[in-house]
Amino acid sequence: MRKIKLGTSSLEVPVVAVGCMRINSLEKPEAEKFVQTALEIGANFFDHADIYGSGACEEIFADAIHMNDDVREKIILQSKCGIRKGMFDFSKEHILNSVDGILKRLKTDYLDILLLHRPDALVEPEEVAEAFDQLESSGKVRHFGVSNQKPMQIQLLKKYVKQPIVANQLQLSIPNAHMIANGVSSNMQIDQSINRDGDVLDFCRLNDITIQPWSPFQYGYFEGPFLGNEKCPELNQKIDEMAEKYGVSNTTIAIAWLLRHPANMQPVIGTMNLNRLKDSVKASDVQLSREDWYSIFLAAGYLLP
Repeated sequence: MRKIKLGTSSLEVPVVAVGCMRINSLEKPEAEKFVQTALEIGANFFDHADIYGSGACEEIFADAIHMNDDVREKIILQSKCGIRKGMFDFSKEHILNSVDGILKRLKTDYLDILLLHRPDALVEPEEVAEAFDQLESSGKVRHFGVSNQKPMQIQLLKKYVKQPIVANQLQLSIPNAHMIANGVSSNMQIDQSINRDGDVLDFCRLNDITIQPWSPFQYGYFEGPFLGNEKCPELNQKIDEMAEKYGVSNTTIAIAWLLRHPANMQPVIGTMNLNRLKDSVKASDVQLSREDWYSIFLAAGYLLP
């Protein structure tokens, strides 16, 4: 699979990441087959979070991949922390304790990337900086990033944190692409032109922060998949047309649309379906034309003023 540099780091990663939020829905043989298939097709970047399955997903993954030193050298592990029941917590104590728990469950000595999960309204960036320094110096975390953060939230962290912010995981799919649509409708008095995210797309590009789209097959506020959904008839008709034109599945086109954007994004695929995983990886080899990319954009209901 095609690879990109993660942020400003020297770490080369596959353009499609494997999200493990639902791996606890699989029986052990199924989980083993899933991770083995991912490795066979070059999808060796695995995304976790300490809240997925209340930690069970990390344990299941470690068992399924038969974690040992040899396996660890062949994979890239990312996890997230900061969400607690009824609150968000970026305190130094919570970050450090969370990472220790993550490492224990994943049966590894280090994470390649740690992301701060959902912005904490009570964040004290000095504490985050202390936590990051301690995690880096101890070798427990090699790279750092954030999730669902606006530009000014990242800038506030960067004032104190010396490590580069290499990734920002953001909700993004064809129907949930306001961060893209907003830019093309600049200076227009329409809803699409309302800036809801502080120009996070341009900010990440300017600062070499890799955007990791999550829920790339979802629409609305966790309303479900848009592919094959009767609520999105025009979009599905266009995607199916493009799938036939390029000789791939509709799943491949949905991911290829994200990869066609010059921001060099790394979509996080949360499916546990092997065929959908394989079809997502195939998007690495599909280059949509400008005309076809815009035709899908328009079919999703966005405007070109």
